[in-house]
Amino acid sequence: MSTTISSNRPGGGIKWRWPSVHPEGRKFLLIAGIVTLCFWLLGWEILGWLMLGLTIWVATFFRDPVRITPTSADMVVAPADGLVTQIAEVAPPPEIAGPDGLADATMLRISIFMSVFDVHINRTPVAGTLRKLVYIPGKFVNADLDKASEENERQHFVVERADGVRIGFTQIAGLVARRIMPFVSMGNELTTGQRVGLIRFGSRVDVYLPAGTTPQVLLGQRTLAGETVVARIGKAEMIDGIGQ
Repeated sequence: MSTTISSNRPGGGIKWRWPSVHPEGRKFLLIAGIVTLCFWLLGWEILGWLMLGLTIWVATFFRDPVRITPTSADMVVAPADGLVTQIAEVAPPPEIAGPDGLADATMLRISIFMSVFDVHINRTPVAGTLRKLVYIPGKFVNADLDKASEENERQHFVVERADGVRIGFTQIAGLVARRIMPFVSMGNELTTGQRVGLIRFGSRVDVYLPAGTTPQVLLGQRTLAGETVVARIGKAEMIDGIGQ
């Protein structure tokens, strides 16, 4: 769901509006719509209903809602909509490790799994300069598995904040994902929550946080890209939660 500020209401306010469809998805929506229309014109009602459902799903999959991003300097926001499936201390990926990347020390990794029903536009978790953008071809195993971080098709980002702190995040293809698309290039200056890429049809995004940072989300929690605060840099406070 997307929102917009209404200035013509007393005291301002928020009103709901339909999310737009990202330009990358419009061609798929057009194709699905044309096929649906052809089935109906030919009198193939059952196929027409099935294609109508598929057309609605395509529009939903490529939806691109407006997000309200918090701008506090210490906040790291979620790069993806989805379910927090893993929180673990790991070494950074070799493709973005080393002195020109995330260094070699152990980092905290938060993994967010996106189902085919989630928004698949990904956003940068922090503001800064895009120092590295590395695409790696690979397999298409279940993105919810831990080995997906090392074996699947993926795309790494390293963003350096104004204070020199670097945050990494990785788009990982899944079982049915077949294309990872960046919207940005190395050297670009990014704002927190800016759209940086898209993974077609299901997948996962990993966020790599520097030492001394603890997560502000819990396993099983759902996130919204560009809105949910997943961590605070330099904060070492743990949070607890209950399922209810």
